[in-house]
Amino acid sequence: MKTKTIISFAIILLSITSLFAQDIVTDVSKRGTTAATFLSIGQGTRAAGMGSAFVALADDPSALYWNPAGITKVNGVGFIVDHTMWIADIDYNFLGLTYNLGDLGSLGVSFTTSSYGDMRVTTIDQPNGTGETFTANDASFSVAWAIQLTDNFAIGFNPKFVYQSIWKTSSTAVAIDMGVQYVTPFDGIVLGMSISNFGTKMQLEGNSALVLYDPDPNSSGNNGNIPAYLQTDQWELPLNFRVGVAYEPLKMDQHKLSLAVDALHLSDNYESVNVGGEYTFNDLFSLRAGYKSLFLTDSEESFSFGAGIKQYMLGNVSIQFDYAYQDFGRLNNIQKFSLSIGF
Repeated sequence: MKTKTIISFAIILLSITSLFAQDIVTDVSKRGTTAATFLSIGQGTRAAGMGSAFVALADDPSALYWNPAGITKVNGVGFIVDHTMWIADIDYNFLGLTYNLGDLGSLGVSFTTSSYGDMRVTTIDQPNGTGETFTANDASFSVAWAIQLTDNFAIGFNPKFVYQSIWKTSSTAVAIDMGVQYVTPFDGIVLGMSISNFGTKMQLEGNSALVLYDPDPNSSGNNGNIPAYLQTDQWELPLNFRVGVAYEPLKMDQHKLSLAVDALHLSDNYESVNVGGEYTFNDLFSLRAGYKSLFLTDSEESFSFGAGIKQYMLGNVSIQFDYAYQDFGRLNNIQKFSLSIGF
């Protein structure tokens, strides 16, 4: 029964991927053609330090973003708070909480929110500002469930609610992330695959689109101030398909080395590859490095590195602090900080 379930899910996953791949012409870029692009900003400092090569290695609460199947590897309760200093002085915060239910699987919840700050409202007549301010907001909330179908195969689902707003307009969508992880018979090799943001379209609506319309500006006898709403288009969410492999060439009592490679197929960009590695000493100190967006023409993203330190308290309570730096070319860099607690 479990084998049939695995096969059925794999067929469904591949079918969905093939369906969307048919709409992507490899020599035509679709950059800037999706809504809620913040969903493509990686969450979790470990992954960022490793060049975002994490779909097969995901084994902490940040797996809620990368591959929901990975939360089955978190024992007991896991919690993470992640802060991203993004480009253009934009900040993103990610909260993730997981709970392992044993044979019943693992549950998880996550929340992502943004901080753009207040901006001045300007017009053609008042380019220095009208005295009003506005802001923009991005947010998503998800509830995940994952289970080990066998000792070597895990599957996870992560339904989410997505929200965006700017000034007096807003839009919502619902989506789901799905993922699998498979521990191969080859010692130290794990395969991972995930589809993210498979969901409904988004369309901005609200009072900011309300205007006064004159249907016949050449006539002086009609009502030239008819309330009307500007028509806005619907936009797809950024559908991301990841497949990757992780390998542990070194696993000793005090030394552990993990290497990972991810291949990405995105609905709003060309294909690319991420690579990264993590060295951990005595389950206490970690060093990470990676390279993002290999083979992607004109990409501003490139190398990354990071570090982390873990401390155990009261026997089974672990506290971990991580930092990551990622080069962003002409857009300077991004930095991430996270705090993780497990018990």
